[in-house]
Amino acid sequence: MAAWQTLDVASSRRVDIIDLTPQLTALCARAGAREGVLVAFCAHTTAGMLLTEAEPRLLDDLRAWLERLAPQRVAYAHNTIDDNADAHLRAILLGHSVCVPVEDGRPALGTWQRILFVDLDGPRHRTVRAGVWG
Repeated sequence: MAAWQTLDVASSRRVDIIDLTPQLTALCARAGAREGVLVAFCAHTTAGMLLTEAEPRLLDDLRAWLERLAPQRVAYAHNTIDDNADAHLRAILLGHSVCVPVEDGRPALGTWQRILFVDLDGPRHRTVRAGVWG
């Protein structure tokens, strides 16, 4: 069993989508597991993780879709505390972790798949915990 490692992630805008595939691929190599499972988890209630294509127009579509599903400028009850209820709701939709098979020491991703961190309440400094078991 591998130990958890922490990746530091810095976002530069409110809804920022950051490709962590290179860092997580390097983590797999450092772990030395030829076969296994990569787990990446963000312990933030206003951020999420997902697997999808990182094509810029698709990422723009993702931002627009999230805005339609949980608009920022709505009078949510939580906004009386933090003014970020939309970010919490969006994170619920995305989820907070990804699990990817590791084959030949690398994440076994589909042709266009990337492992993305989505900050929904940035800009901020965040962390992602990741490990490889195999």
